[in-house]
Amino acid sequence: MRNYIDNNKERFMKELFELLRIPSISSDKAHKGDMTRCAEKLTEMLISAGADSAKVFPTKGHPVVFGEKKFSSDAPTVLVYGHYDVQPVDPIHLWKSDPFEPEIRDGAIYGRGANDDKGQLFMHLKAFEYLVREKKLRHNIKFLFEGEEEIGSDSLAEWAEAHKEMLSCDIMLVSDTTMISEKVPSINCGMRGITYMEVTVKGPNKDLHSGHYGGAVANPINMLCKMIDSLIDDKGHITVKGFYDDVVELSREDRDLLGKAPFDMDEYKKFLDIDDVRGEDGYTTLERTGIRPCLDVNGIWGGFIGDGSKTVIPSEAHAKISMRLVPNQECGKIAKLFADHFKSIAPAGVRVDVKEVHGGNGFLIPISSPAYKAASRAISEVYGIDPVPSRGGGSIAILADLQHILGADPLLMGFGLERDTIHSPNESYLLSQLFGGMESIALFYKYF
Repeated sequence: MRNYIDNNKERFMKELFELLRIPSISSDKAHKGDMTRCAEKLTEMLISAGADSAKVFPTKGHPVVFGEKKFSSDAPTVLVYGHYDVQPVDPIHLWKSDPFEPEIRDGAIYGRGANDDKGQLFMHLKAFEYLVREKKLRHNIKFLFEGEEEIGSDSLAEWAEAHKEMLSCDIMLVSDTTMISEKVPSINCGMRGITYMEVTVKGPNKDLHSGHYGGAVANPINMLCKMIDSLIDDKGHITVKGFYDDVVELSREDRDLLGKAPFDMDEYKKFLDIDDVRGEDGYTTLERTGIRPCLDVNGIWGGFIGDGSKTVIPSEAHAKISMRLVPNQECGKIAKLFADHFKSIAPAGVRVDVKEVHGGNGFLIPISSPAYKAASRAISEVYGIDPVPSRGGGSIAILADLQHILGADPLLMGFGLERDTIHSPNESYLLSQLFGGMESIALFYKYF
């Protein structure tokens, strides 16, 4: 595979850049046409790589791409999952280059989707192409690429349920996660779930003059901030009643195993330009982002935020709040607990609306499975060191649904790094990780 990469590197970059130039922003209705264009491009790339068939399927939202290559009815079947939608690019002024005109700087590709998830998805296309062209394919391979992962995968579970025979597989192979570092590779053996809510606090029936009414009526922004502040106590513990009921405490043995992952606190703080960390008492930073749930405000607005001044008491204030969940916590149950709690703490003088935006459950996979062992051996061969098991702090909400629908575990062979700043300006992906991922994926098939 390494020789194949060296001989085709220029073509690989040309093809990947064509994919990255398509602004497939799933959350923006203005890019609906780009979503279809990107899906169609992926079908072309699948056929070109050697798939027997590839097709764009409509859903109630953005389209799904499915392709497959059959080897033998007796061979194991691997389903490769990825997503072609990307995050919005705001704030655009912080980008050093056009987010949809990718370029290579300092050994990395810069552009929206360079890592998440077009770059990582592309690794699978090229590893597959190599296996087909060099006649090394020994598995049935299916590809499932969706266009709604960044907005909660609202359409995919229903579509997958209707097409579960077509999607049937022995293992789902996913590259949409990060490694600890390029020097210390890791394999995620689980991910957190998510519940995403939007809250509105309503006060007077219109914006009011803050001089005429200030101090006499409840200010929705003040009340919202007070309510949000009460959601986490001084020990970093979430105060929503019943929130921790289904959280499973890991044994000291399991915590020690996960604790083998190297972590440099000084380097962590320097990278983020912060002087200290915060979180739930009694847990390390890695545990707080892997084995424990959390609650965060993702956006807050209300009143006047333009240039200059406008002295008003706003009639409404709003916030978007997400909760990352650990396996065993059910996203729908947490959404109801949060909604009931948030309404119950509303002060007199305001009314509260709570809306669930989307959610998904977390999952775990056994590190004793043949697929995990094959991935570990492949990565070890490429990186020269055994990968360590880790727990991902992020969420790929649809994977728990697919695990339930298809009866197959996901294997998270991700090659992103924290330096890639996915979801932020100047998203990037190291070429060494792109090519190391291709090589590792090809070797996975050799050992699985």
